[in-house]
Amino acid sequence: MSQLNIIIPVYNEGASFPELWNELCSLVKAEFVAHVVFDFDQDNTVPVVNRIIAEGESRLRLIKNKRGRGVVPAIMTGFDIVLSGPVLVVMADLSDDLAQVDHMLALYSNGYDVVVGSRYMKGGQLIGGPFFKQLLSRLAGTSLWWFRGLPTHDATNAFKVYDSEMVRSFTVESRGGFELNLELTVKAFLTGHRIAEVPSTWRDRKSGESRFRLWKWLPHYLRWYVYAFRRRSGSQTGSRRPAVV
Repeated sequence: MSQLNIIIPVYNEGASFPELWNELCSLVKAEFVAHVVFDFDQDNTVPVVNRIIAEGESRLRLIKNKRGRGVVPAIMTGFDIVLSGPVLVVMADLSDDLAQVDHMLALYSNGYDVVVGSRYMKGGQLIGGPFFKQLLSRLAGTSLWWFRGLPTHDATNAFKVYDSEMVRSFTVESRGGFELNLELTVKAFLTGHRIAEVPSTWRDRKSGESRFRLWKWLPHYLRWYVYAFRRRSGSQTGSRRPAVV
């Protein structure tokens, strides 16, 4: 399997980044390179990352967002760099369950094009966070599972492994924020790519400021929710061949 590339969009996450890096190094056993994507030179994450790199860490790269400020351009800047193999999107606020990464990669190596860290399947959970945001994301994910047949209970979660070539085959239309996670999952489903999920625990951030804007981005989420009910173009026609094991 190709080396794992990790995309970490940041916005003033200097306080949390050292702990995130320690978690990545201790919990992820697979070989990886992490691309930290920042919007502006004054971001307080930049000197922290530069210090870790100066200490001899060759797996860490600092990338300036070339597509315009915001989480979608930052994530897509990361995808621009990665030409093939698995890509994991991780938030820098310590919310993601990095202990599940190797399990997610095992599913990727068996031919799944999207592997979701799922908060709402059996064994998944949320710790903290705004109640209404949790309620809406749970309703969206579980209703798409039950009423549309998406093979994940948590289509909106950012914590996913994607096949980079699959992502590059899509015309990404998201502009408003984290709805990109839903767009990519829905488009993968509609074009016949294989999707799997593993139970994941989400934790509310310990420090820094959340950039999530529920009411501003809600119409964008609704767009991709409705889009999911379009007719599928085929059954697993876009998937990679399963790995030989």
